[in-house]
Amino acid sequence: MRTHALSQSLPTGAPATHHGRLKRKFAQLLASADIAIDGERPWDIRVRDDRLYRRLFLHGSLGAGEAYMDGWWDCEQLDDLIYRLLRSHLRPAFESHRTNLWGALGSRLINQQSRSRAFTVGEVHYDIGNTLYERMLDSRMIYSCGYWREAATLEDAQAHKLKLICQKLNLSPGMRVLDIGCGWGGLARYMAQDYGVAVVGLTISQAQADYARTACRNLPIEIRLQDYRELNDVFDRVVSVGMFEHVGYKNYRAYMKTVARCLKDDGLFLLHTIGSTTTSHSTDPWINHYIFPNSMLPSIKQIATASEGLWVMEDWHNFSADYDKTLMAWHGNFTRAWPQLSATYSERFRRMWRYYLLTCAGTFRARDNQLWQIVFSKNGVLGGYASVR
Repeated sequence: MRTHALSQSLPTGAPATHHGRLKRKFAQLLASADIAIDGERPWDIRVRDDRLYRRLFLHGSLGAGEAYMDGWWDCEQLDDLIYRLLRSHLRPAFESHRTNLWGALGSRLINQQSRSRAFTVGEVHYDIGNTLYERMLDSRMIYSCGYWREAATLEDAQAHKLKLICQKLNLSPGMRVLDIGCGWGGLARYMAQDYGVAVVGLTISQAQADYARTACRNLPIEIRLQDYRELNDVFDRVVSVGMFEHVGYKNYRAYMKTVARCLKDDGLFLLHTIGSTTTSHSTDPWINHYIFPNSMLPSIKQIATASEGLWVMEDWHNFSADYDKTLMAWHGNFTRAWPQLSATYSERFRRMWRYYLLTCAGTFRARDNQLWQIVFSKNGVLGGYASVR
């Protein structure tokens, strides 16, 4: 657990007279990343309420995000601010020992992603209104990193990503494919229409299931509102895009065993997930509370440990810089759609969503978070697997 001397030395009951001292310490930290308080550059912080400094040092990233939602501070380019903080290795200075401790203890003592908790993220994040996602995402409603290698638009980047996945899985007509975390059904429709396969899609969101069933009608696609642990079917291929982040370290091995049980011996499994460069057992407190409850980013070590003895790793592809572009495209769409969305969502929600999209973009730009596509086989592809890029 990373902490900083400043956050450990501050009294928990610091009165308002400490604001000046805290501001000076905060300004010194920011200066090392070429960030100023009340500066004129787009990545500088504009402080609206001096209580911010105590809130930051006491509550770390949770306090920073909540203070932004409350309008205590602003920044024109939040993505650039976070990028500069991370590239200057200042994350530990803004982590709260107390907040992180409770999060770590909770994840150690409780299986935050148990079957009884599996549907929580669907209710909190994915069920907040399909209209929001229709305005923010591409026409297929793909809510994961696009592939921008030869793309100029979000629509093309997502189409290229779907094609990449299908090529890596070596799909052929007549196959039966399992899509774990199928979202609004965009990948399932693409596979069924362009590759002639039958698909079973799983989601833990009622809103996604309702949308996907309508969008996939008249296609050989079955959409289930179901936890992955309940599966007993057998498939030619398995794909999971942007879902493994909700599995949790206590369940990684069970997840891998479930997929192995459901895949034919000569099948392929593609795992598309955000990843962390370090092993952890909890997530950022603000993200956990406001955006993705009970989420967690796996490390290479955790994925390797969970898959050992079950899988042959055929290919590991990192294109995490593309998530920066994807998130910025989503933010642009969200901003343009806000005049229509404002009738449904509050100003505080707008600030929360903006903070989520732009700070996440900054983490990928700084290469602090990763995006991996991993192809597994059960017994090794005879003659070798041909990697696709």
